[in-house]
Parts: sequence; structure tokens; C-alpha cells
Amino acid sequence: MGSEIALSLAERQVVAGQELHGTVAINYSGRWDSVVINSQIENSSDVFSYSLLNGKKIKHPYARLSIFKDELKGRTAVEFVSSTNHVPAGDYSNVKFRVTLIQEHKEIFSDIVHIKVARA
Repeated sequence: MGSEIALSLAERQVVAGQELHGTVAINYSGRWDSVVINSQIENSSDVFSYSLLNGKKIKHPYARLSIFKDELKGRTAVEFVSSTNHVPAGDYSNVKFRVTLIQEHKEIFSDIVHIKVARA
């Protein structure tokens, strides 16, 4: 989909325990209810946990982080920090981060970024 929502990650590769810094830019001026950040580690049930959201400490040990529009108080950018304890079986594991704008329980725009979790 287009540039209505964009995900950028500062690191392209991390190891277990290393922080991953991300930014979501929301450029959509239409109606939307929430933004969802989701991570999936290939061939694994391990997850990235979120520890910082827009400068505030959080403890969200799940792969999916939902943020209501009202919580953003007019901000068009979401900054987050996450990490995983995943240790790849081989040299690395592929990870897909996806950000989605939701309106009335439907995905209206999304963006995907791929990174790797490497062995330490």
C-alpha cells in the first residue's frame, strides 16, 4: 500500500536482548481508529516485547501492540523500542514487522519491514 503509513527500523539486524528502535509515520488524513505494530519471527513462537512507546516505559510482552488514535493525542509519529530473547537455530532468523492502520475493525493501510535476528 502507499505512504499513508510508513514503518522504519533503525537496526536491520539484532541479537537476543539487543534493543530495536522503530518509528511509525502516519500520513493518512482520513478516519482511523488505531495503529497496530506486529512482529513475527519465522519458524518460531518467540516474540518481540515492547519496552518504550513515545518515550514512556511500557511492559508489553506480546508480538502485537495496538495503540488507539486517542492515545496519540494528535501525534502523527509513534516511536517504540522492542527486543527479543530469540536465539536462532542457525545463523539467523528472519523477522517481519508490520504496521497497520485500522478503521472500524478493517485494515486500511499497512507497511512491512524485514530484519534478521542473528546468533550472538
